[in-house]
Amino acid sequence: MSVQSVLTLEDRSAVEGRSRRQLSERSVLVAALALLGGALLVRGVIAANGDFYWDDLILVGRGSSNGLFSADLLLRDHDGHFMPAAFFVAAITTKLAPLQWVWPAVTLVAMQAAAGLAVLRLLRLLLGARPALLAVFAFYLFSPLTLPSFAWWAAALNSLPMQFALAWVAGDALLLARTGRCRYAASGVIVFALSLAFFEKSVLVPFVAFAVVALCARIDGRSRPVRTVLRAGRALWIPCAALLGCWTVLYLTIVESRPMFAHLSGVPGLIWHTTALGLFPAAVGGPLRWDRWPPSPPWASPPGALVWLALAVVVVAVAAACYYKRGAVAVWLGVAGYVAVCEAAMIVTRSSDGTAYELGQTLRYVADAAVIIAIALALTVRAPMRAGVTVPRPAADPRARTIAVAALVVVFTIGSVVSSVSFQRAWRNNPTTDYLANARVALATHRDVPLLDEPVSIWVLLPVAYPSNMVSSVFDALPDRPEFTTSTPQLRKLDDSGRMVEAVVTWTRAIPQGPEPDCGFRVPAGAPGQDAPVTELPLDGPLLNWGWTAQLNYFADRDGTIEVGLPDGAPVEVAVAAGLNQVFVRVAGRGYHLAVQPRTPGLSLCIGAGPIGTVTPTQDPA
Repeated sequence: MSVQSVLTLEDRSAVEGRSRRQLSERSVLVAALALLGGALLVRGVIAANGDFYWDDLILVGRGSSNGLFSADLLLRDHDGHFMPAAFFVAAITTKLAPLQWVWPAVTLVAMQAAAGLAVLRLLRLLLGARPALLAVFAFYLFSPLTLPSFAWWAAALNSLPMQFALAWVAGDALLLARTGRCRYAASGVIVFALSLAFFEKSVLVPFVAFAVVALCARIDGRSRPVRTVLRAGRALWIPCAALLGCWTVLYLTIVESRPMFAHLSGVPGLIWHTTALGLFPAAVGGPLRWDRWPPSPPWASPPGALVWLALAVVVVAVAAACYYKRGAVAVWLGVAGYVAVCEAAMIVTRSSDGTAYELGQTLRYVADAAVIIAIALALTVRAPMRAGVTVPRPAADPRARTIAVAALVVVFTIGSVVSSVSFQRAWRNNPTTDYLANARVALATHRDVPLLDEPVSIWVLLPVAYPSNMVSSVFDALPDRPEFTTSTPQLRKLDDSGRMVEAVVTWTRAIPQGPEPDCGFRVPAGAPGQDAPVTELPLDGPLLNWGWTAQLNYFADRDGTIEVGLPDGAPVEVAVAAGLNQVFVRVAGRGYHLAVQPRTPGLSLCIGAGPIGTVTPTQDPA
């Protein structure tokens, strides 16, 4: 055989080898995209069957009442969160289709798809397109750890952009270190800036990116990995540091909420519930079961056996990784540190005397740890075996190892799907869904009379959300509705089911019958050219500082307007009609009397006895 023939055979063999590798890589990527499609199908069903919940309505209300680029919309302290981009997205969807769930559901699936693709990109950079990538990717895609922060729109607008940024910026940092191309630094800075606009917790993004590149260098056996990564990635680290400094100043200027350290007695219990009852079961495909006490969100409620099984699996898996793989100790210490930071942030921002331990089991505060765990798994797979460590014979057999990993992935995926179905059942137990559906119909049907601006049902928003819990905030964007006012001649109310019903004022306090026969309390007009005097209507007892509704039974000598208010509250303008009538007025404040002042020249009134209290529905529909 000639030398030329030998070379030809060798070249053909090399080409065939490259083709097989390319085919294998293509198959892995196709399988990864199929996994992504399956995960999006599961999450899409959850999104399609969801609806607005709690903070979602606060975002809707602010988006409907403010311009897209107004400071009142973008520069808001939302319960300690600084999230202008989230408010911007919520405002756009509200203006496109007010209180219609279709656009929020679309944003949920789109953001989850983007986060999944970013994680796939990073895993490919860490592992290459090999079958092990599929196992790690399946963990991220199907993990119930991210379920609660996906289904709740307001939480997803925080969490999903951060998950995208964690993976994308880490990938850019790796590519920058490998190629030196500054476009990866520019991309990383832009994505980091956008993630900060969605969620303040994204301050962790560049630190995670640095850790990923440094750990990768350490695993690959490079000397002085930290110094090397600092030097190789300075085009990314320096702009990120400058951006983080500017953002911190802005955050501290706008956000008034500060960390709380006065309620530390419950910290051990909160950590245990977050980690042992939430994080660990979710890491193995649990919790299988979710509980809920409306209006609270669902929380993980794993069976006791699963809790201890998950604890054993996590401990054994991490211990084995640290024993067999070089550099794995640093990797999993990094995971533990990240989870500790997440739980510390939850404790100092959300814990109080009345905080339930189930808060940690909602998993929202550790959802982004799913990305970190996926990165740690990939780094562990990438790491070489420790020198001198003997692998047990079954684990050394590639075929047996592949079968074992495939079986674990199948078990994990089945458990995750079961957990997803259980979560969906709990999530659908949302009183807001029926309330909004009924309210949209009721408001469109009863547009003839102004509706007193009252709080929505406490099953939808609690009073702590004031003023976002008022009907004028929640339903302002609807095109077919009555006018929301502080006074109305006919008292109606949306009941707890969202239906319009006739209503009455409770007799918490009363305006007594006045001293003048056939008049009660006379409210005189002012002298020509002068303002009318303020008439104080005494109450039969004091009112605490709250929002109250007064029923004014009056006789007016002409049409006009008056101002009504409590001593330390802002007065409201009320329209009155000539003759014997009544009007219901919502006032805020406290005191022993109600102040009334005519604003129309020459207008005088007589006001009789009537109640002042809260609005309660009658049994009769409107």
